[in-house]
Amino acid sequence: MSFRVYLSIAVVAGMTSLGPSSLRAQEASRPGIVQQRPESEPFVRIESGFMVPYQQRIPGTDITFEMVPIAGGRFRMGSPRSESARHADEGPQVSIVVEPFWMGRHEVTWKEFRIFMGLKEASRELFRNSRRSVTNDHGVDAVTAPSVIYDTCFAYEGGEGPDTPAVTMTHYAAKQYTKWLSLLLEDFYRLPSEAEWEYACRAGTTTAYSFGDDKARLADHAWFNENSREQRHVVGSKLPNPWGLHDMHGNVAEWVLDAYSADGYASIGEGTVTSGEAIRWPTEVYPRVARGGSWELSAGECRSAARLASSEVWSEEDPELPNSPWWHTSFASTGVGFRLIRPLSAPESATQKERFWGAENNEFQTIVDQRIEEGKGVRGLLHPDQPSVILPRVDQGR
Repeated sequence: MSFRVYLSIAVVAGMTSLGPSSLRAQEASRPGIVQQRPESEPFVRIESGFMVPYQQRIPGTDITFEMVPIAGGRFRMGSPRSESARHADEGPQVSIVVEPFWMGRHEVTWKEFRIFMGLKEASRELFRNSRRSVTNDHGVDAVTAPSVIYDTCFAYEGGEGPDTPAVTMTHYAAKQYTKWLSLLLEDFYRLPSEAEWEYACRAGTTTAYSFGDDKARLADHAWFNENSREQRHVVGSKLPNPWGLHDMHGNVAEWVLDAYSADGYASIGEGTVTSGEAIRWPTEVYPRVARGGSWELSAGECRSAARLASSEVWSEEDPELPNSPWWHTSFASTGVGFRLIRPLSAPESATQKERFWGAENNEFQTIVDQRIEEGKGVRGLLHPDQPSVILPRVDQGR
């Protein structure tokens, strides 16, 4: 059975034929949910049992990643005017309600992201004599894999070890990774929204950092410009925040779903909103938001509320026009990676999921299509006979 057929059946069943008890049983069978109350924390009580930490293997590999449960709740996003090192784009503060989710214990590493990076070359060998065209008609079932890195010296300069954070990928490439992983695992992974990210970073605190206001303590929790020795470091090598998440401050900044606006959260309005309602969906390629600060940035830029806006400058050394849709080539992208989340409640339809995974406008999609036609990047579908391979039918490419 192809993944596309499987997905259609699952969506129809979920909407029409499963009663509440069946849906609860189905939810309880998902990774990270158990029926019996765990003996130790962290865990999150839900209707179908308990959300717990879990380790997930990437199919076809021995590589795993860890996810931590985050309980839903309410918090104030942004910083108060009195906070030291505050910028105007961190306000006005907004009351946000967040639903439960799992979040990666740390950022996506090179050993994880390199599997995705290798899909283009792998597709040449696997399907050299048996390609079938994949077009935009396949829509939400198709994933694009990136071209090779333009300049490995640039991307790896700050650290290329398998357990260091992957960096320099574009916002679009990070989202395509989450799509690829979702299709492989038949679950729903994505980037966090800006509100979800800050909620998880704060971990119930209202101080400048998740450990308090004293930046002198930051070196115990983060790699930043004063202690990084001008390089990225192995994930999880600093103290976690109160909810067990490592590197939320420093090491690398992390892509979130939202577009950046210099007026901060003014467009969200007053009153309490959900984290979904608070998303500022991008319509242009720049600027987007990255959170958490990095090994290249100061202590103040690693605060829970600090924001980093992406820019065309991040690709100014790309020799091709239009620039690569998958890779940045210039500072400060060497300090930008991403982290996964998996919401407890996923969108019902593949089309709704695609909003979290795909290109935001036709112009950018045209650039992606053009690059694939030139053999730079590749588009593919899940192989019906090889469920651990995501590129069975390869579009164009050489």
